[in-house]
Amino acid sequence: MHRDTRPIGWIKAARKDFGKFPKAVRDRINTALTIAAEGRKADIAKPMTGLGSGVIEIALRHKTNAYRTVYAIEIAGTLWVVHAFQKKSKTGIKTPKFEVDLIRDRLKRLRKELLQ
Repeated sequence: MHRDTRPIGWIKAARKDFGKFPKAVRDRINTALTIAAEGRKADIAKPMTGLGSGVIEIALRHKTNAYRTVYAIEIAGTLWVVHAFQKKSKTGIKTPKFEVDLIRDRLKRLRKELLQ
C-alpha cells in the first residue's frame, strides 16, 4: 500500500539534542515520527496543550528517565521536529515552562521563516 509520506524536517538544535538520547529511545521515537509523517498518530504521541493545534509531543520512558520530542504536524508541507529533551522534572508530569517557552519560540521562528 502506498502512503503519502511527508518529509520530516529538524530544527538543528533539536536534532543535536535528539542525538544524545539512548539508541533504543531514538529508534522508538523515529518510528513514531515515521507514523506521523504517514498521517497517523503513534501510541506514544499526544497533542501538546497550549501551543495551538497540530503540535504533538512524543513521550517515552526509558529505564528511569523520561524523553520528549515535540513536532508540528505540518508547516509548509513538512513535519517539523522542533524540540527534543530529557525531562528532568521531579514535580509530576507537567512539561517545565522554560521548555514550553522554547518550543513556542522555535515554532514562531520556523513559521516566520517558512511561510513568508
